[in-house]
Amino acid sequence: MKHRFIINRDIIMFSFQSWDTAIGSNFKDMAIELARYNRILFVNRTLDQSSLRRQNDDPATRARLNSIRTGNGDLEQVAPNIWVHNPRVLATSINRIPSAWIHDLLNKRNNRRIANEINKVSGRLEFSNVILINDNDFIRGFYLKEFIPCAAYLFYLRDYMLGVDFFKRHGPRLESRLMKKVDLVVANSAYLAGYASRFNPKSYDIGQGCDFSSFLNPETAMPADLAACKHPIIGYTGFVSAWRIDAAIITLIARRFPDCSVVLVGPVDYRFDQKALAALPNIYFLGGKSPEQLASYISHFDICLNPQILNEITRGNYPRKADEYLAMGKPLVATATEGMVMFAPYCYLCSTPGEYIEKISAILDDPGTANSEAVRQQRTAFALSHSWEESIGMLGDAYFKATEN
Repeated sequence: MKHRFIINRDIIMFSFQSWDTAIGSNFKDMAIELARYNRILFVNRTLDQSSLRRQNDDPATRARLNSIRTGNGDLEQVAPNIWVHNPRVLATSINRIPSAWIHDLLNKRNNRRIANEINKVSGRLEFSNVILINDNDFIRGFYLKEFIPCAAYLFYLRDYMLGVDFFKRHGPRLESRLMKKVDLVVANSAYLAGYASRFNPKSYDIGQGCDFSSFLNPETAMPADLAACKHPIIGYTGFVSAWRIDAAIITLIARRFPDCSVVLVGPVDYRFDQKALAALPNIYFLGGKSPEQLASYISHFDICLNPQILNEITRGNYPRKADEYLAMGKPLVATATEGMVMFAPYCYLCSTPGEYIEKISAILDDPGTANSEAVRQQRTAFALSHSWEESIGMLGDAYFKATEN
């Protein structure tokens, strides 16, 4: 299918995650793809008072604080056509304020201060006729349409954030109101696009891309910290989050398959009960790795996992890691969320913990069938159809459909 791409435009990308995030970022990958044809100003998430207190020793926090104090590092060109901006603002932390009108008053002040910094930098770059894209931030991006001159304001919905406790106080009224006033909403799954359409009829599923460059020619050498884990290895890569990952399923797998190593590669959320799982002798937490390193771990997994808790957050989110696993031809056992339905012909979906045990047993008992060359090629071909070029093409289609009709 041919797409109508956005080209020769100046695009401000207001990010919920920063450019230097330690984990994979959809929005960063989108920026890289859009920069093939456009100029991009990527705005890092603004430092706030609570984050400064909690993460005072974090290098990224210190860098943001130094930029606020001195101006050094407030704008950096990181690639052709891509500039990264650190707004020189220490945002007021307002989430605990119970009063809606006081919260909104202070939020509008935060938005204005951030927008003023963005406008200054946009002027330095001589941006004009701007397209503004907001990455899922319905609080700090709520008033940006009023404060940043733009030809169109897009809201990118990639997660159902209202299921996270932090957003439950003010999120329900702000998210819906923001989606109503933007020019269009684009989402990375049909489920989320359907949800957004309740508030804005110009809501579109643009799919999900994946950068496969590291996964098609992985290093074959065993990573040193994986060498201690005996085969068969049942592995997971990604953020080990208490509101996404089902610790009970991981525990059950480890106990039912004591001769297997259950390996979790990724940063661990402080709310996740790592200590209880680590007490089992065949569960290994290997910590966070760069996105470029993940393929060298996955290449040595015998079975890949996506053991999500089924909740309002995970129900319809796009499982990016599923594409990474399948691109390498690996057998994948995953929770049967609505977002995983499209993967059903190429993986093993589970609706109960018991099904995890049944399907892992089937793979271990007959690895030849689960890993036949034909099956591996089918998995890879399906994953590779989810490119960033395709997703950004669908973004362009949605943009022109919404703004020209």
